[in-house]
Order: sequence, then structure tokens, then C-alpha cells
Amino acid sequence: MRTINKFSKFLFIPIGLFFLQSCFVAKTYESPDVKTTGLYRIDTTTALDSTSMADIPWQQVFTDTILQRYINQAIENNYDIRIAIQNINTAKAYLRQGQSGQLPTLNVQAGYNLLHPSKYGQYGATGQDPLQQYNLTANLSWEADIWGKIRSQEKALNAKYLQTLAAHKAVKTRLISSVASIYYQLLALDKQEKITKQSIKNSKNSLEVTKSMKEAGYANVTAAAVKQTEAQVYNSQVILLGLKNNVKHLENTLSILLAQKPHSIKRSALNQQQITTTLKTGVPSLLMKNRPDVIAAEYNLINAFELTNVAKASFYPSLTITASAGLSSLAIDNWFTGDAFLASIGAGLLAPIFNHRQIRTQYEVALTQKETALLNYKQTILNAGEDVANALTDYKNATEKIAIQTKQVDALQKATDYSQELLKYGLATYLQVLTARDQALNAELGIIDSRYQQLDAMVSLYQALGGGWE
Repeated sequence: MRTINKFSKFLFIPIGLFFLQSCFVAKTYESPDVKTTGLYRIDTTTALDSTSMADIPWQQVFTDTILQRYINQAIENNYDIRIAIQNINTAKAYLRQGQSGQLPTLNVQAGYNLLHPSKYGQYGATGQDPLQQYNLTANLSWEADIWGKIRSQEKALNAKYLQTLAAHKAVKTRLISSVASIYYQLLALDKQEKITKQSIKNSKNSLEVTKSMKEAGYANVTAAAVKQTEAQVYNSQVILLGLKNNVKHLENTLSILLAQKPHSIKRSALNQQQITTTLKTGVPSLLMKNRPDVIAAEYNLINAFELTNVAKASFYPSLTITASAGLSSLAIDNWFTGDAFLASIGAGLLAPIFNHRQIRTQYEVALTQKETALLNYKQTILNAGEDVANALTDYKNATEKIAIQTKQVDALQKATDYSQELLKYGLATYLQVLTARDQALNAELGIIDSRYQQLDAMVSLYQALGGGWE
């Protein structure tokens, strides 16, 4: 009867924990309902479908074979990519640790103790010899995951691991876009440099003609006209120096992206670049599965959510079961006898009562971190929509500018030809010729810049939609 009473006392522990568990069940994460309608600021008459250029491999978007080679080199060697991979490895190690959280811990301990009693102490007064004790024990401990604390911790670590995977993808798509953008800008500078060199050559020829006309006594060609033509040569030379300087800087930047020392970059020509991909954005909700930074932001939210479950579970008692077994003897010769064997088993229930408000503080901090992660997630989606809208606007603007600037260049080139013809008959001043020529040069440089802006907007749109990482 006494044995039954003792056993019934142990029944109170699981029964009490069962009722306590009904007070707390770890919540299940649900993805926030974020409305994305109108996120791109596209005219409502524009039809949106489920296809996006982000689904197209980057090799089909960037068809220049030289550019493709640079992108492959960057993906393989870039330090940001390699750092992101190390972050993945770190998160994976923590995840493996979390996955073993529900397993028991097992430790083995070997020990030797020597007690030499004081002559005037308790043992020394009896004349007892020094005591020696040999111990070899194995200790096992296991915490029952009653409240789902360990499971929530594992889910949080899994979300953190998946977040690092998404962060790696974000680095990759940014890297591809950066390499392509710099490459296109180099092509534009090459074209501008070629036009500027031709302008310098033409200006020098004009300078010689102007000097000859002044010496020949043309009334409409003065010393001021000669100096203005000379100044135009210097102005073009300054422009050329600036272009060459920009080329060197961009080559250095691209070299670093390739994880190489600064060096000259081999490249093709601007007029060889064609946009062959249809610029489809798809519906805004596609950003949730395509944009790596949006994906990473939600995994960060999941991590924060699960940590609130962990923090809340800390308010409740924890049940730990321990067991130990081993050998203990005052003489090493007696170790392997049955009398040297020892064993114990026990269960402990630890309930927090007063701990300087640490658990409540941890829970409140976890709640604020979850709210912060939610706000960051929503902000990331808004930023993604802004990126898409800006890229679409930039592409449309650059395309329209090219059409207008093409007409402008044609008109200014004809104006220059007409001015030079009128100058021969004394019907125009040389200042008019110089003005027309400057305007024509600036227009030609401008149309090249707009062409680069068009290509860059295409790159930005591809990145904004989440393309390049698959």
C-alpha cells in the first residue's frame, strides 16, 4: 500500500504538466497578409500576367559573351559571394546543433581523489591513513520538451539558415547587376571617347582653316574667332581626359568585383548591345518568391516569431530527467567487482518564481523584435515595388529621350553644315559655327548617355524583379 502511495505521488507530475500545457501551446507562424495591388505604379490599363523577366536565366538576358564571362568570374571569385557562403556554413552549424536539442546529453567523468587528514582534525585524531578514491561515471540528462521550447528554437534556427541562403541569392543578383551595369557604362564611355576624339580632330582642322581665312583677309573671321576655335579644341581635350579618367575608375571597380587587381577590361561595343528580353514585370505578388531580400526579410520574421515562443515557454516549469552509472572504489583492485557499481536516476521540476524580471524582459524584447521584423518585412516589399517602378520609369524615359535626341543630333549636324557653308559667303559669323558644333557634340554625347541609361534601366528592372539568382 505504501508503494502505491509513493507511485501515485509521481503521477501528479505528468498530470500537472498536462494541465499546464493546455495553458500554453506554441503558436504556428502564418505569413502576413500584405496587399501588393498597385505596388508598381503601372497604368491600370496595362495588363499584368503571371510571367516575369525575373524567371529568365541571366545568360539569356545578357547575351554579350564577354560580359557573360565576367559575370561567371564574379560569381565564382567575388569576396562578397564567398563571405555569404561562409555565413551559410555558420548558420548550418547552428541549425545542426538545434536539431539535436531534443536528444539527451551524455558525459563521462573519471576522477581520482586523495584525502590526507590533518593530524589534529577529525580523521587525524583516529590515526586514519590517507584516503584514495577512484571514480568512473557516466551522466545522462534529458529535458522534456513539454512546451515546445526546443522545437521552436529549432524552427528559429532553421529560419535563420534559410535567411542566409536568401541573403546569398541577394548578393548574387546584386553582383550580376553591378557587373552588367559597369560593363555597359564602359561601352558608353568608349563611344563617347571615340566621338570626342573625332571632335578634337575636326576642331584642329577648323583651327587651321580659321587661321588661313584670317590671314586671307575674311572680314567675318577675326582674331577672336581664331582664339574661340582654339578654346574649343582645349574644351574637347578636357572632356576626353574626364572620359578616360572615368574609364580607369570603372575598370578598377569591375576588377575588384571579379576579385582581381585593377587592370584594363576587354569589352565589345555599345552598338552591339541589344535588348532581346521582353520587359515583363508580372503581378507584384511574384516579388514574394522572386526577390531574395523579401524572402530573407520573411525568414527573419519567422525567426523572430519562433523566438517569442521560446521566450514565452520560459515562464513554465521545465522537467529534467537525470541518470548516472559508474564505478567507485577506494582501491583500484576492487573496481571490477559488483560492489563498486553505483547508479542513480531522478527527475527534477524547475519552475521560475523570481529571477530579477529576466524572463519577462526577454519575452517583451522578443515581442518588440518580432514587431520590428514585421515592419522591416513590409518596408522591404515597399522598397521592392519602388525599385520596379523606378526602373520602369527610367527605361521609358531613356527610350523617349533617345528618339528625341536622335532628331536633335540630326538637326544640329545639319545646322553645323549650313553654318560652315554660310561662313564661306560671309553670311554667318564663326561664333555661329562654333556654337552649332558644340551643341552637336553635346547632343551626340547625350544620346550615348541615354542609351546607357536605357540598358542600365533594363538591368535595374531585372534585379528589382528578383532575377539572376536561379
